[in-house]
Amino acid sequence: MRKLPYSSASGDKRVTKKKPGKPRKSSRMSRDRRRKHRHWQVTVYYHDGEKFARVYIDRERATRFAERQKKSPVVKATRIMEVD
Repeated sequence: MRKLPYSSASGDKRVTKKKPGKPRKSSRMSRDRRRKHRHWQVTVYYHDGEKFARVYIDRERATRFAERQKKSPVVKATRIMEVD
């Protein structure tokens, strides 16, 4: 077999082209370079329909608050979500 002038000495190397697709979405949280910490909002839902929310900087503190509130008999549910 005859070697072609553009073939490499180590054998065939295939080049795969990247398929054009949807651009990857980045969240606003990861793009903001000014952000030094995240905020976590704990929402407590009561059986009588009331709700209460508190914001924490530390996720662990937010989790502990939610667990503590869940122990109360008047609390129906708690939810922790990241906020801007």
